[in-house]
Amino acid sequence: MTNDMTQGKPFKLFIWFSIPLLIGNIFQQLYSMVDTIIVGKFLGEEALAAVGSTGSMFFLVNGFLLGLTSGFSVMVAQRFGAKDEKGVRKAIASNITLTVIVTFVVTMVMLILKTPLLKLMNTPENVFQYASTYIGIIYAGIFTQAFYNMSAGILRALGDSKTPLYFLIIASIVNIVLDLVFIINFNMGVAGAAYATNIAQGLAAVLCIVYSYKKFQILRLKKEDFKVPASYYRTHFHIGLPMALQFSITAMGVMTLQSAINIFGSSVMAAYTAASKVIQLVMQPLVTYGVSTATFVGQNLGAGLYHRIREGVRTITCISIATSILSSSVLFLFGKYLVGFFLENPSPEVISYSTQVLNYAGIFFIPLGLIFVYRNALQAMGQSFIPMMAGVFELVARAVVAYTLPALIGFTGICLADPSAWIAAFTPLIIVYFIKMRKVEREMAKEPATN
Repeated sequence: MTNDMTQGKPFKLFIWFSIPLLIGNIFQQLYSMVDTIIVGKFLGEEALAAVGSTGSMFFLVNGFLLGLTSGFSVMVAQRFGAKDEKGVRKAIASNITLTVIVTFVVTMVMLILKTPLLKLMNTPENVFQYASTYIGIIYAGIFTQAFYNMSAGILRALGDSKTPLYFLIIASIVNIVLDLVFIINFNMGVAGAAYATNIAQGLAAVLCIVYSYKKFQILRLKKEDFKVPASYYRTHFHIGLPMALQFSITAMGVMTLQSAINIFGSSVMAAYTAASKVIQLVMQPLVTYGVSTATFVGQNLGAGLYHRIREGVRTITCISIATSILSSSVLFLFGKYLVGFFLENPSPEVISYSTQVLNYAGIFFIPLGLIFVYRNALQAMGQSFIPMMAGVFELVARAVVAYTLPALIGFTGICLADPSAWIAAFTPLIIVYFIKMRKVEREMAKEPATN
């Protein structure tokens, strides 16, 4: 079923829309978390460090494609909010065409750049082969991630956040089973973890696409739907490309940070990997609010209900702040215990490094949460430049801190890199959002006088 977010109380809409989406995001995190846990438990610290060190390389590509497909789905949400069924079909058809083309090109390019990137990131010799094997297989199967994100994004743009969840749960279970079988029974090492991820994600994509076609009449595209005016492609790229670049810019910052971490050796790499997985899991409610915000703002923008945009963003901001405080408490109180899931008998050194990362991150969770709210609100309103520039500020802040502070204060400097990046990104987003809303309100106030 679809969900019309142009009617009803924003708080209730956000909660009911976000719950299945949150569960889906958590299960999606299980893909990489299960890989990390099983690799750490059964293959050891070096293998864990290798898989963890490729996380930013995976995010560079998957983030780019996720941003692109998320941007492409904004136009779908706007046409759906405007009750333009033909426009919805055209937006979806052009979405599919662009996703297929871009994914093919990106896959080829990244398979070529894989080894140079690992060297550029100062990957230690003792983990280099593990890392190369793992990320090479992941890159070869990146189309499974792209097609799932595309189909799930389309359904969410129509207000259906439950369907992608169901298939993601199935795929997550398959991923866990395949991880155990490939690594323990077949002794496939890190390659087994990569194959399991690709197969499971591919299953989620196929199920989502087939279900969408069979269940929803509006998604049963015909040949004429693919005869799309050039304006649709321009609009998709106008919204999607900055979102994609924003994710990629963020990933570049994370890669820069990872290269600084790699200098400290495999123990610190393993500790940071474990801590990062915990942070990624705890921050999923904040990520979810961002997706909910994009759908809410996109539909209400299409319907011309600007007053609901302000009301909805104010509501989700309060929810995000409250959730950030709760998430920070989880990191402070239980973080070191959660880290233990990723390694068999972790050393006191690894626990100490991981705890430092979690504590510093927890202090700055409020601005992190608000980044997702205001970035997605602006993007759904067609304001793509500032969110992209916020990503640039994030990149610069993370890189500067990662390569200056560690020389002065050691590992603490590494811990402060992400919080510095969050503050640098959050500041311009919230300023521009309120400027944009005041401008909209002034224009609305003039309308009666001109009628």
